[in-house]
Amino acid sequence: MKEIAQSENIEDFIENNYIYIDKTEYIYNLIRSYKRVFFSRPRRFGKSLTLNTIGTLFEKGVEPYFRDTWIYDKWNQNKYPVLHLNFLEYSTSDLNAFKTSMCQPIRDFARMNGILDYTDDKEPNNLIRNIFTVMPEGMQLVLLIDEYDCQLTANINNKELYEEFRTFIREFYGALKGKKQLKFMALTGVTRLKDVSIFSVGSDIKDLSYDHAFSQMIGFTREEIKKFYIDYLKLGISYEKHIETEAVTDTDIEEFLDRMAERYDSYCFDNYYERKVFSTYSVNNFLQAIVKDERVVFGDYWYEAGGIPSILKNYMESHEVDIEKFQTSEININYDDFMNPTSLPDMNENVLMCQTGYLTLKSEIRAPRKIKLGSANREVRSALNSLLSQKFFNPDELDSFYDADTILENGTVDEIINHLNSVLATIPYDKYPVENEPVLRALILMYLSGLRCDVRSEQHNFKGSSDLLVNFTKRRVLIELKFSKDGTDTEVLLDEAKAQIIRREYGIENHGDRELIQIAAVFDGSSKVRKITSFEQIN
Repeated sequence: MKEIAQSENIEDFIENNYIYIDKTEYIYNLIRSYKRVFFSRPRRFGKSLTLNTIGTLFEKGVEPYFRDTWIYDKWNQNKYPVLHLNFLEYSTSDLNAFKTSMCQPIRDFARMNGILDYTDDKEPNNLIRNIFTVMPEGMQLVLLIDEYDCQLTANINNKELYEEFRTFIREFYGALKGKKQLKFMALTGVTRLKDVSIFSVGSDIKDLSYDHAFSQMIGFTREEIKKFYIDYLKLGISYEKHIETEAVTDTDIEEFLDRMAERYDSYCFDNYYERKVFSTYSVNNFLQAIVKDERVVFGDYWYEAGGIPSILKNYMESHEVDIEKFQTSEININYDDFMNPTSLPDMNENVLMCQTGYLTLKSEIRAPRKIKLGSANREVRSALNSLLSQKFFNPDELDSFYDADTILENGTVDEIINHLNSVLATIPYDKYPVENEPVLRALILMYLSGLRCDVRSEQHNFKGSSDLLVNFTKRRVLIELKFSKDGTDTEVLLDEAKAQIIRREYGIENHGDRELIQIAAVFDGSSKVRKITSFEQIN
């Protein structure tokens, strides 16, 4: 069984006999159709490998790295030198240091390709312009720029430095625009920003971030996972069902893929909202863990890939967020806000969440209609709630903050409610007051989901929808919440919650042989109380 790689270099796949998910047909069509392109994707989605694949094709051709791939007998381009700049490697805190670091690979490129008579310069835009000037007539290069926005996202809360880097990017792009010395150019990044001019009117760079034809160029499709990782799928099923891999059926495989999809699929970068992809990083880690641990565990890899992305952490330090929006299935965004974000500091929070992968498309993109966004899957919902929890709660104030799963699965109703009250007490009420039932429900949902509990809000059954439902292996906890503004009607509201649970039979749907705990609870929102004061177990 071939190994799964987490490499950004196509050569590693051949030299080490790693599995390569063949994306070369997309890349062939990309290069044939465009001369200058940009595509944004969240971190750890495969942008760098895509650029490296493009660079390898131009610089080295198809031998030996593309044997057995779609492009092998179709690529007929001449070879071209490749200048690959990765902004992740350069300073984010000092513009001069950034320029110094960036100039060196440009000089190295010139030296390795026999371009020697240019005038040196400390400004990257001047340097590359000078190199273009002395290049032999007809000579062309391929320019690849990875994570062009790294310095911008790092300085979202530093207006002065942000503006310095923004100005530099505009000037550097100005030195490249329309130059005949460029055979092909591709840029990647997380964000799409009009204030750097790359995507402004008159730009010669084609933004393919939400282009239907290339929406699955980065990320894995269900069919690709089934084709290239079939041995891993069969191995996982064999561990779960205690059978030989030869006994695994097609139905077993489809059911296994369904469970993977619930957690890792449904990222959409398609303007028609038709094609979706799995997270490459999550799928690779999940399947590698099956071999390593000899069992199937659906881990949460999106958040664990590096915790909170600096761009979001910095944004949340200086911007308020609406937690109720993030707990709804769909968020509506104006077309212009989504397609034409002007500057990072002023970007709509939901658009930024989408560009960083915490939300995804839930509708087609069609002007002037509003665009719908929502979370892609269970894994990213947990990651988003972990992210939000850092802003709304103070875990350091409560030793048992991270013990919700143990308490809810094994504790008494009194212990469950006491724990939730203790968690809610860590919220700074002057900044984030609990003003109504939707906010209360959103906060508890955020907390439990952020701790990777299998929690559902507005869970529907044949008679209605419950507030919160939490599933464990041996227990299901159902909580119906009510909110009292001044605490004078808590008993009336408690009776309403109890009657609602009984009348609508909340929590009984598909609960199997789990123990069912049904709890009616009322939060007293008066300024001197601010906690759940009335509660009762129904069954």
